[in-house]
Amino acid sequence: MLANIAYWENKAKEGQFAIPHFNVWNAEMLMGVIDAAEEDNAPVIISFGTGFVGNTSFEDFSRMMVSMAREAKVPVITHWDHGRSMDIIKNAYAYGMNSVMRDASSLPFEENVREIKCAVDYFHPLGVPVEAELGHVGNETVYEEALASYAYTDPSKAAEFVERTGCDSLAVAIGNVHGHYSAKPRLDFGVVERCRDAVGVPLVLHGASGIGDEDIKRAISLGIAKVNIHTELCDAAMGAIQKSVDTSFLELERTVRQAVRDRARYKIELFGDADKADLR
Repeated sequence: MLANIAYWENKAKEGQFAIPHFNVWNAEMLMGVIDAAEEDNAPVIISFGTGFVGNTSFEDFSRMMVSMAREAKVPVITHWDHGRSMDIIKNAYAYGMNSVMRDASSLPFEENVREIKCAVDYFHPLGVPVEAELGHVGNETVYEEALASYAYTDPSKAAEFVERTGCDSLAVAIGNVHGHYSAKPRLDFGVVERCRDAVGVPLVLHGASGIGDEDIKRAISLGIAKVNIHTELCDAAMGAIQKSVDTSFLELERTVRQAVRDRARYKIELFGDADKADLR
């Protein structure tokens, strides 16, 4: 069933678990995630973003996302990840995404505030929650180089940012990056704690693929209510492909779906999200 992200992020915040956010951009990934959610009786977020349009037509694939979300036995949110402009997230809403992230984190503070406030003013009357990011979570690179110029979230500005924008959740930059980590992640959990104490909205951890289980559990215990996973689903799919080169294409697709399901179930259970669908 289609669900409201703000409701579930706040349930997660109250219950000290995290809602898993899975980026999906083909049928096997989408079906594998829904399989996992139903098997674990867990609310989940299925998400698309600009980085996938070279592989999949969003306008076509969104119909499958929305249909499967509606038919699922558990709460499912449809989300647009890292929307870099208003036109992009307006299009996402037009094609059925019931949650959006407006990412203006690469801009100076005042411009970030202005862009997020614009998104909130547009989407809140439509009943659509808006995620924002303060600080900047970078993309896959040499990790040590990324940390040298890393833009951590400034907890002293978090309350002002949330109050002025009206955003519904806040993604924090604590040493996390998107993609594969070239070295062990070094997360500043103090930033999470101080942001949790400063703002009333749920906190979000991007770039969680490759972060160790104990660090994930610690982040959730300190206030992270939504955790984003993409790279690990891709790695699970590639592992399945490499082990199945001698099978038929039909069998290969089933194997990939199962591998994505298994990895998604592992994350659901790690985040404490299993059996939480009954909280509705």
